[in-house]
Amino acid sequence: MKRFVIKIGSNILASADKGLNTKRLKAIISDISSIIDGGHEIVIVSSGAIAAGLKKLGLKGKPQDIRLQQAAAAIGQSSLMWAYEHTFGRFDKKVAQVLLTRDDIANRLRYINAKNTLFTLMAYGVIPLTNENDPIAVDEIKFGDNDMLAALAASLVEADMLVILSDVNGLYSKDPKLKTAKLIKHVPEITPAIEKLAGGRGSAVGTGGMYSKLLAAKQATDHGIPVVIINGRKNGMLARLADGRSVGTYFEPVKERLSSKKGWIAYGVRSRGAIYLDDGAVDALIHKGKSLLPSGITKIEGQFKIGDYIRCLNNEGKKIAKGLTNYSSEDLDKIKGKKTSEIESALGFKYSDEVIHRDNLVVV
Repeated sequence: MKRFVIKIGSNILASADKGLNTKRLKAIISDISSIIDGGHEIVIVSSGAIAAGLKKLGLKGKPQDIRLQQAAAAIGQSSLMWAYEHTFGRFDKKVAQVLLTRDDIANRLRYINAKNTLFTLMAYGVIPLTNENDPIAVDEIKFGDNDMLAALAASLVEADMLVILSDVNGLYSKDPKLKTAKLIKHVPEITPAIEKLAGGRGSAVGTGGMYSKLLAAKQATDHGIPVVIINGRKNGMLARLADGRSVGTYFEPVKERLSSKKGWIAYGVRSRGAIYLDDGAVDALIHKGKSLLPSGITKIEGQFKIGDYIRCLNNEGKKIAKGLTNYSSEDLDKIKGKKTSEIESALGFKYSDEVIHRDNLVVV
């Protein structure tokens, strides 16, 4: 048995002028049902609520006004959920809605609660239908949000594969509209050169594009989860994928999978500030598996408290790690560059020898 997280974009399910594409939805659900009947587990991350709501509001395209986007999401969410529930019901399948925001992922307790809920639903044979809680999320309604949510969901449920349904066959060597463009079937590593192959925003109703899908693929593969981008407008693609056949673009995962906690640190929680490290500290973190000591810190950026997650940068400003700090930005400014034996004299107290303990740090 394999566990698939399937992300379905707005371009596949809906348009601003016609609303939900129930015919396409039924075809996708038919494929998903056959995969489930084959013994696999499915978690769906679905866009389409805003697009469905725009139709009801009589709007032709996605508005710039964030309040209208939220209103459209609130109106369209019920239509989207009903369409899934009604169509899956024809295949004798049950679904459950799980709405999440970035804050739900960033909060460790809510993250664990969400994880437990998803696993309980799957244990009872219910298909979790996940979406961004757009009506109350402000900064989450932005470029590529549900692609990143899909990557987070794949990590959350420890998926065997993340499948992203796109309006093209996969990643191309150049603009897929050009006749000379070639489908890239296998990507062993997402390098800056690969990222340059994708760019620009998606449609008038969606929030993502190929670039956001690459970022999501990079996040998932860093978790040790393979990713496939396939054409969601073609019938039978999901069934072929589940049978082990080559479709779309396959992104190879890293060999060493991040633990659930380290994956959450790397991608689930937002950074509150940053610290710059000297070459010795960078080497200790990357190559020697050490904790971060104050002696290796050269500069503090931003304001943060004890227990916040912060970025670790090298002298050139490149992010090399992320972790939970044992000291505030104010305290770190006083002890940066000092030996651990000097912490207490500089601050009048000492929480720990380590600024970031190795158990609470992820090299990125």
